Amino acid sequence: MAQRTLRPPNPSHRPLHCPKPFAKLWRTTRSFINTVLLFFFFFFFFFFFFFFFFFFFFFFFFFFFYAALQAERQSQQLTPALNLELEVENIAGSGAYQVADSAETTLALSSVIELGNKRLARVAVVDSQLNRAQFEQQAATLDVLGQLTEQYIQTLASQELLALAQEGLTLTKALANTVQDRVNRGATPEAELLRAKASVAEAHMQLSALQHQQQRQKMQLARFWGSQQIEFGTLAGELYAFGQSEAFSALWARAQSSPAIQVFASEARLQDAKLKLIAANNRSDLSWRVGVKRLEESGDSALTASIAMPLFNKKRNSGATQAAEAERASVDYQQQDALLQLHSQLYEAHSLRAQNLQALQQIQNDVLPALTQALKLTRDAYNNGRYRYQDYLAAQEQLLAAKHARINAAVNVLQAQALIEQLTGETLNAARQ
Repeated sequence: MAQRTLRPPNPSHRPLHCPKPFAKLWRTTRSFINTVLLFFFFFFFFFFFFFFFFFFFFFFFFFFFYAALQAERQSQQLTPALNLELEVENIAGSGAYQVADSAETTLALSSVIELGNKRLARVAVVDSQLNRAQFEQQAATLDVLGQLTEQYIQTLASQELLALAQEGLTLTKALANTVQDRVNRGATPEAELLRAKASVAEAHMQLSALQHQQQRQKMQLARFWGSQQIEFGTLAGELYAFGQSEAFSALWARAQSSPAIQVFASEARLQDAKLKLIAANNRSDLSWRVGVKRLEESGDSALTASIAMPLFNKKRNSGATQAAEAERASVDYQQQDALLQLHSQLYEAHSLRAQNLQALQQIQNDVLPALTQALKLTRDAYNNGRYRYQDYLAAQEQLLAAKHARINAAVNVLQAQALIEQLTGETLNAARQ
């Protein structure tokens, strides 16, 4: 195994020696940040552990359940079995029946003639169960793809946030250098330099936290395809490339035929098939028996035949009919409730996507150019002594906050788009807005 090479620490990462008035505040802040980071680490670890355990169990369940239904379909296709019977009478009795001379031996075949197309009804029930299992598997697949897409978006956003944090560190260092020059000239008090150095340290901490967060997100992303190692570097993808906007009516029309709704339609067909099977069972089957009887006392043989039919099957099945009808009615109510929830979720996702897309366009077209120019003017004014340190720092933080807001808006657009695709079961055509 290759040995890791230890390198001396980067001098730029050495801890700052703050004056005593700031030392206690610095230690308290650092302790609080470490506690928060530790809390989020354990929270995400346990959350994703149970998440992956649930979905892997869910997929294995569907695999074995589908195989079991296929086997059950083969069983239900079978016709009634043919029975071979051997019957011996009048032996080991008393009197004249103490010996086998009076025995009567019958060899017969027997079976059942099913009436009412029971075999086809049974097969129809299993076919409906298979159809429902297929739609449930498709719905579960869409759920997992939705979770995967959301994780991918979060990891892609972390790359942008990491680049933004690096940019913020560069700006903070440049500001600290500017303050250092002014302190050397005696134009700025030393307290401003201490604040600038503290800002550099905070920027380093933020950058380090984002790097660790991105590694955790990459590990969770790798687990989606069963890997325990991160085998990729940067993610490919455009955070600011979105699908084409569509009218809500078109999305709603597609959503009504999505696998999540088709599950209820297949459940309704299953209940209808069960009702037909109960109706078929209301017709009594014919049991027949044909054989040859050998009479030892006379040495003769004779044919035997019998037929039997149970009575009042429809009355006996009335309870099962009522239960199946009630279950069939409940499916309709469940489907109506699911449609209402689907409509609400789809409308909210469509509205949030449009809202954040509009905000993103305003940030890109209006806010960022204005704040970029404002930072340039503020920097020049600060170098000329016309603006204070707080003005320079506020202009820089405002620009970074706007870029952070742009990333958040893009994430919201992509997440809403992913939810729309999950609810409709179709992807939106990718297009640059």
